[in-house]
Amino acid sequence: MVHDPIIELDRVTKQYSGHTAVRDLSLNVQRGAVYGLLGPNGAGKTTTLRMIMNIIVPDRGNIRLFGSGSAGRDLSHMIGYLPEERGLYRKMRVFDVLVFLAETKGVSRRVAKEQASEWIDKLGLGDWSRTAVNDLSKGMQQKVQFIATVLHQPELLILDEPFSGFDPVNTQRMKDVVVELAHRGATVLFSTHIMEQAEKLCDSVCIISRGQTVLDGRVAEIRREHGGRTVTLSVDGGSEALSRLLADRTVVARADQYPQYAELELVEGADPQRLLAAMVQEGVRVRRFEVGEASLHKIFVDLVGVDAATPRAEEAEQDA
Repeated sequence: MVHDPIIELDRVTKQYSGHTAVRDLSLNVQRGAVYGLLGPNGAGKTTTLRMIMNIIVPDRGNIRLFGSGSAGRDLSHMIGYLPEERGLYRKMRVFDVLVFLAETKGVSRRVAKEQASEWIDKLGLGDWSRTAVNDLSKGMQQKVQFIATVLHQPELLILDEPFSGFDPVNTQRMKDVVVELAHRGATVLFSTHIMEQAEKLCDSVCIISRGQTVLDGRVAEIRREHGGRTVTLSVDGGSEALSRLLADRTVVARADQYPQYAELELVEGADPQRLLAAMVQEGVRVRRFEVGEASLHKIFVDLVGVDAATPRAEEAEQDA
């Protein structure tokens, strides 16, 4: 693959009143990639995206966009930025605010109107196009903000927790839109603390915790490197026998267990078929027993740990 980075961060650090929100962070987002910046709340994700957009300035390190040292705000016509804290002119009507914001990015009024109409229909807002933003539900307002982010057809999308607040149906709709935009050639960098979203959408990810890189690479390679001894298990109802088998540390190194589901990491050399046979012998009704690669969620929890996944109050406040 041709090395063509859109975003480059080289050992970037940002501190607030003695607290280090981001420490020596390096990223390399290639053209056309869907790249996930992952981590718990307070990990430094929002701070990183704000530095890329030059909303705040790093204390140390370098940031390059599109191969130049130009700041994010200087390249706003090429970038669509969706901040975590949404901001719209709440008294304006949906259609009018979208046309206005597109014009601020250099789109002609005629094209802005055409594009706004298409996106309003695409995201199911046709009946509310003449409604004031303030009168929309939170989910609808988020859709309007997303349209404003993509309306000028940017080359780079920077999305901070883009699916926050959506119900499952609209979350899926927005994921489909992100995939479609990537297929059209847009480069996407988005932050999330929900690993399942990143696993389905991203080519590559960087997991950060307390401002530092924990893991960085292509999703397929990360899962392959951390897989091999993972078992995904579904059963009809839990039982004492199942709990006893999963607590056997000569076979199961680690278990993420729920009443009817579990994801296991076996001890090196343990035979998954013997575990399955023992479950059947104990009367456990097994619906699914799959040996494969670990989920990104499991890899994240194993590497970051519960303590880092629960940020201190001051960390969450600095990265809000």
